[in-house]
Amino acid sequence: MNSATLYAQLPNGLTVHLKEIHTAPLISHWIWYRVGSRDEQPGLTGLSHWVEHMQFKGTPLFPPTVLDKAISREGGTWNAFTYLDWTAYFETLPADKIDLALRLEADRMVNSEFKSEDVESERTVILSEREGSENEPLFRLGEAVQTAAFKVHPYRHEIVGEKQDLQSIRRDDLYGHYRRYYVPNNAVVTAAGDFDAQEMLARITELYGSIPANPLPEQSIPAEPPAAAETRLEVSGPGETAYIHIACKAPAASDRDFFSFTVLDSLLTGPAGLNMFGGGGVSNKTSRLYRALVERELAAGLSGGLQATLDPFLYDTTITVRNGQSPEQILSVYHDELHRLQDNPAPADEIQRAIKQARALFAYGSENITNQAFWLGYAEMFDRYAWFTGYIDHLASVTPQDVQRVAQTYLADSRLVTGVYVPDGSPEVE
Repeated sequence: MNSATLYAQLPNGLTVHLKEIHTAPLISHWIWYRVGSRDEQPGLTGLSHWVEHMQFKGTPLFPPTVLDKAISREGGTWNAFTYLDWTAYFETLPADKIDLALRLEADRMVNSEFKSEDVESERTVILSEREGSENEPLFRLGEAVQTAAFKVHPYRHEIVGEKQDLQSIRRDDLYGHYRRYYVPNNAVVTAAGDFDAQEMLARITELYGSIPANPLPEQSIPAEPPAAAETRLEVSGPGETAYIHIACKAPAASDRDFFSFTVLDSLLTGPAGLNMFGGGGVSNKTSRLYRALVERELAAGLSGGLQATLDPFLYDTTITVRNGQSPEQILSVYHDELHRLQDNPAPADEIQRAIKQARALFAYGSENITNQAFWLGYAEMFDRYAWFTGYIDHLASVTPQDVQRVAQTYLADSRLVTGVYVPDGSPEVE
């Protein structure tokens, strides 16, 4: 235990991380499982996301008709998320009602039913979700770029899964995935809010302590070979707007280069937030690519994205082509800006502004009780909580030379995957 948090591990391997915050009578409670699309095999993609859906289909103690009404009746909110490396569930409730969330998640770890009729109803829902995404130009382009960027690593698959897999996955595939990974030694329970940490730990121990640990599947995640040359691809489809999606391999979050890359992202496209609950935002209008592309009316907009992941994933730049402009001209300007950053260190004042903007966005995503509980577990999915507490200091230590080096290393032309969405003018499907 330190001055800010209580960190414990139960004999069955369950990690518990708690933070008292007595500013409001609220508690946000999360449970994180170290399983996501990274843990899926070809032919069974989308399992983790589908299992997440099934967790809302109830247990004998908490039937599905009870769950949502119970949380709403107590004035709470709840949700769940599946990502590349993890699946997470949360409830934020008035402090005196939090035991409902604690009992619910301990029960769902063991007793979710996976009824055949629920599996089939969710198959329809998830296939509809997948097909709806396929109508979105940016999803189609992003999926093509992601698949091209990874030849062997399971990060090549979309989290929702491949359509043919969603059509063939069976109930036993889902239930087996649940039983393999929803075990205490693969989970982190976090809570932040108005409680006594020792009392909360005692209650979590009472609810989870008797659940046995299980050996986790042995993993053999193949290392992705380095790219030998730039990859170019084209995707066509409905609509009237062209898009460009450029990706390169980015460092894992635990790599020290991640912080230098964060500053590069802020400098090049504007700061990108890591927290899905971030409140507020920071303008990207001072970024180099905004000034080079949007202000010159070549592009209608752009964004960059760097994700905190267990293994090296992707740094993405997405550009909306202004009607009448050429994607090739935009790509020429984009490469000019990259080469300018690679050839000459950015001025120190520009680096400091980029650091300040990235720091501000990080602060916006760390300020409320739900965000605090989020970070207690999220950082554990790819590193340790010290990654979160040391984030600002790591950013402050980044130099112009660090940014130049990561630009030269990760954004070399040979490491880029460039996709262009070419609209065919047909109406987009609603």
